[in-house]
Amino acid sequence: MKKILLVIAAFSLNACVSTKSTLKNVDDNAPVPQVLNNTFVITEQATDSRYGYDPDYPINMFFASTRDENINPARFFNALAGPNGEKIFYTKLESCCPFPTKRSEMGAGLLDLYEVRWVGQKRPVRLYVNIYEKGRLMVPVGLTLRKN
Repeated sequence: MKKILLVIAAFSLNACVSTKSTLKNVDDNAPVPQVLNNTFVITEQATDSRYGYDPDYPINMFFASTRDENINPARFFNALAGPNGEKIFYTKLESCCPFPTKRSEMGAGLLDLYEVRWVGQKRPVRLYVNIYEKGRLMVPVGLTLRKN
C-alpha cells in the first residue's frame, strides 16, 4: 500500500512541476559548508532581501542523501540568532513550491517553509529552505550569527 501511495504521489508531483526551474540562486560550485558542533560555519551576510524570504531565492543547503531532510536545516538554524543576538526558535510549517531537480529519485523537489521566532519579536519570519540544490549559505537579512 505504501508503494502504491508513493507512486501516485510521484506522478502527481511530476504533473505539477514545470520542466524549467524558477530557482534563481542555485550554485553547483558553492563550497560545502563546514560543520562544527552540529552547526554550519557561515561567514557571509546576505545583502539581497529576497534570500530565503522569496521562494525563487531559497536557502539552498544540498544534502548528499535526503533520507534525513532535517539535518541541514537544523545545522543552518543552529548558526543563527535574532537581529540583536536573541535565541531563535524555528518550526517547519509546510512543504511547497515544487520544482524540477536531478537530485531526487522522483525528478522533483519541494521547498520547506520555516517560521522563525525570538522573544520580543512582533511578527515571525518565514524562510524558504531547499535541501535538494546547492548555493552559498548566508545569514538572511534581518538575522545575525549566533555568538558561541
